[in-house]
Amino acid sequence: MSARTRLLFSEAWSSITANISTTFAATMTVLIGMFLLGLFIALGTWVLSWSDHVKKELQVKVYFTSTATQQQEAFVGLQIRKDPRVKLVTYVSKAAAEKKMRKQFPQLYATPLPGNPLPDAWVVTPTKGEFTPILGAKIRSAHYPGVETPGAQGVQWGAQTAKRILTIAEVVWIAFLIAVVLLITASTLLIANTIRLSIFARRREIEVMKLVGATNWFVRGPFMLEGLICGLGGSILAVILLVLGKEIALPSILPHIGGGSDVHALPFALNALSLLGAGLLLGAAGSGLTLRRFLQV
Repeated sequence: MSARTRLLFSEAWSSITANISTTFAATMTVLIGMFLLGLFIALGTWVLSWSDHVKKELQVKVYFTSTATQQQEAFVGLQIRKDPRVKLVTYVSKAAAEKKMRKQFPQLYATPLPGNPLPDAWVVTPTKGEFTPILGAKIRSAHYPGVETPGAQGVQWGAQTAKRILTIAEVVWIAFLIAVVLLITASTLLIANTIRLSIFARRREIEVMKLVGATNWFVRGPFMLEGLICGLGGSILAVILLVLGKEIALPSILPHIGGGSDVHALPFALNALSLLGAGLLLGAAGSGLTLRRFLQV
């Protein structure tokens, strides 16, 4: 390490220790902001993955009357397949539907039924979950022969329930985003205030450095480094807290939140790297903001 670099770190450390309370407050603010940001990234990416999982399960079900003929059912299936938004069309006979129902809800068949009340059906899977209500409305308005009437009974999809769930997820996403933006702003401003106090405390020393020929970047260096240290320190502490939460709290939460095997959050390593990068950016932003406005060199 060169003498110039050692001097840079020495000056930055002197500035930090001279304003220890403000530096501590700035670091703790970054810690809180980065911790919440890490939670936001993990929860937000999990919600997005879960919403994609829900969309994949959205289907349109077309039920037939008991008097519908095989020709009518085949005709409806043929017409549905012509739509390019349809990914898969599966025929479920009343016998297959009853078998599935018996397996899922055996208590319903504790008392023998006089017959099979379930209808034949086509199960339509769209290429994208967003196409579900469009396909459902199109099939319902076609009034195909043999399909149960009224349309709401003969053609059904879970779009309304899914829409409510996804709306709630979006509200949660926006709420976390607003909170994190506010905390990041507070962190940046507090780092800027820390650097400003350091500048005021060392303004005579800065004047002397300029008189002996120090360059602008040499004067700015310790203050920039101080801001970066505050940002990086808070981020590292936030990552440590997230690791503790991941190892202690997450195992007891996962069994209760459900989801499929394809539902997952952003990998923790990428999340941690994002927080460290964000902490450095906060430090740089706070330092740059103060140096530009208050350090006239």
